Amino acid sequence: MSSTESEKVVTEFAKSAAKVEKFLFNQETWLSIGMVFFKILVIILLAVIVVSVGKSIIRRVFTIKLKTRLRPSERREKTLIKLLENALTYVVYFAAIIAVLEAVDIKVAGLLAGAGVLGLAVGFGAQSLVKDVISGFFIIFEDQFSVGDYVQIGNAVGTVEEIGLRTTKVSAYGGEIYIIPNGDISEVVNYSINNSLAIVDIRIAYETDIERAEELIEQFLADLSVGYEELISQPTLIGIQDLSASEVVLRVTAETQPVMQWAFARKFRKDLKLFLDAHGIEIPYPKMVTYQRKEGG
Repeated sequence: MSSTESEKVVTEFAKSAAKVEKFLFNQETWLSIGMVFFKILVIILLAVIVVSVGKSIIRRVFTIKLKTRLRPSERREKTLIKLLENALTYVVYFAAIIAVLEAVDIKVAGLLAGAGVLGLAVGFGAQSLVKDVISGFFIIFEDQFSVGDYVQIGNAVGTVEEIGLRTTKVSAYGGEIYIIPNGDISEVVNYSINNSLAIVDIRIAYETDIERAEELIEQFLADLSVGYEELISQPTLIGIQDLSASEVVLRVTAETQPVMQWAFARKFRKDLKLFLDAHGIEIPYPKMVTYQRKEGG
């Protein structure tokens, strides 16, 4: 390398060092950087405070509603509180990100315009996703079902484990988890909203005195109180439901708490069987009559 080239390199290095020194030791530069960091810190703190205060207000509003006639159901209350808190968090933090970008002199308008065009293109290619999100919003808004409800959605029967804006998870009795896109939910049977009706059929033999059997069952129903906390009202003996080939079918109905009709029916059948056995009323069983004809003398 010649002396001239060496001098040029030294000169350029000196200029660069001078620029760096000027930048590092310039009071206005550090004040400007400090103001930017201060603005970012203030924006983050304000976002955290707004989210915290907003969530507190949402909970307070629902607490006030619990003391009025406008009280929502507990299941819907939890769902709405979670939905409103999430919506508030998303909106506030999105606004905070925009404000931070503005603080560091990044043109947000161009980014938003590009994001809008990109979102439009993605929307055309993801119509099913948009359908799922919109359906999920209306499921939550209309309170069609909530977490913990016992529902039937198509072939899926079980307890709702999770409701998202895109999918719903239903846990079946055997432990299976059904993951259903919200856009595919066209019909829902919700067993958890209203009280349930237990229907129990009691089968007795034709040889039994029907009137005595009915009196005994009425007596049993009148004393039915201990151990049946799921009952809403006293069970009712409807009467003879069917006359089959080998038995008479009596029907009992009872109003229970939501989704408790099966548990009540299992316990009721056992206790009634023991009661009828103690009073000589037997449960029928299949019988076969054999007829033998003698031929000749």
